Formats: sequence, structure tokens, C-alpha cells
Amino acid sequence: MEGLIAIVLAAGLGTRMNSNGQKVLTRLFGRSMLLYIISKLKGLNLERIIVVVGHQKEEVKKELEGEKIEFVEQRGLLGTGHAVRQVEPYLSFCKNDILVLCGDTPLLTLSTLKNLIAIHKKEKAAATILTTNFLDPTGYGRILRNGDGSVEGIIEELDASPKERFIREINAGVYIFQKELLFAALCEIKPDNIKNEYYLTDTIRILRRRGKRIASYRTDDPDEILGINRKEDLIRAEEILKRGKNGSM
Repeated sequence: MEGLIAIVLAAGLGTRMNSNGQKVLTRLFGRSMLLYIISKLKGLNLERIIVVVGHQKEEVKKELEGEKIEFVEQRGLLGTGHAVRQVEPYLSFCKNDILVLCGDTPLLTLSTLKNLIAIHKKEKAAATILTTNFLDPTGYGRILRNGDGSVEGIIEELDASPKERFIREINAGVYIFQKELLFAALCEIKPDNIKNEYYLTDTIRILRRRGKRIASYRTDDPDEILGINRKEDLIRAEEILKRGKNGSM
């Protein structure tokens, strides 16, 4: 497998932060969340890094000035699936697998990304998902598994049944896909959910329905996939960094 192409999602509004600024530019000890992510990606043997921008796109571009980064704009914030699909025209001649992650998870570790890549290669999977277990999974998509333990799909909390909301294994929002299978599945997703958005997570169920192999890697440290969505999350992330727990400083 050739070097991966990374797609970083950094277009959203981040309204729950109660700020007019772009969420991924929120500072942790003087450094933006987005730069934490980019620094980890630079530790991998990547072919390209593409950042999907939208809200306050010029500020995001300025933050990454001098970095070897490409930018793709998402016009109309219609969900994660829509965001990734905007990149397809720029990958016409590429056969690389695609690593997708969000710009608001600054505690994600390099070792976990390497383990996820290793599992994807070993399993020769159509898609590989990063997961973890939360005692309180509120707010996160849940991992749906079959009786044999294989991944069946991901259900977002707003669309989950009461029974599904008891599932503690959550989707960390980090994936690796075979490129052609990813974009073929993205063509099939529909915004038939409560938020009326195109969910990237729906591609997992589509690929599984086609009989494709879905792999997963579960990190034992749920702190590292903490998404910074609220002021409380930011305070918690700062506490984790102060302890130097995951080496993200």
C-alpha cells in the first residue's frame, strides 16, 4: 500500500463552544487544536495532507501557513460525508488509501494512529475504524457489532434507539478507507437522519452490506479521542495535557 492521504475535517461551526471563532483554532497552551493534529500526521509516512475548510476558511489557512498542506472548501455545511466528498475531484489519479479524522481531537496519539494503520494493512480491510469504550458515551456514535463481534455499522446518538444508547463502545471519528470503495459508498448515502446531514458513518453500513471487510482498532485510553465540543471539554483536555498523560504537548 502506498503512503496514505490524510483528510482533516475543519469546516464546521462548532456552535457548542459558544464562540464566534473557528473551533479547530481554539488554543491549548498557546497552540491550536488543529496544529496538534497536523503535528501527529507529520509523524506518519503520508503522501498528502488535505484540510477541508469552510467556516472562517482564511483563518484556518493562515494558521497552517508554511505547512505542506492542501485545502479544499466545503460550501454548505451538510455533514461529514458531504465534507469528504468535496475532496474526490482532487484525487482522480490517486490509488492511496484515505485516512479521515477531525481537527478537534488534539489528544490523539501518534502510536494509536500507527496501530490503526497496521490493523488496516493486516486485515486488508475496506475500512478500519478507531473506537474506544466510554463509561458515559453520551454524545458519541455507537459501534454496532454482530454476534461474531464483527462491525456492522455506526449509529449516531440522535438516531439511536434506547437500547443502542446503552452501548459503551463509541466511534472516535478516525477512519481509514480504500479510496475507490469510500467514494462509491459516499454516492449512496442520504440525509435521512434527524440532522438532515450526509453522515460519513453511513459508509460503514453500506460497505458491510456489500460484503466488504470492516476492521477496527480499540484504544484503551479514551482520553485521547476526546472531542473538544464544549468549554468543559477544553478544560478537561488542558488537565490531561498538564499531567502529560498522552504525550501530546
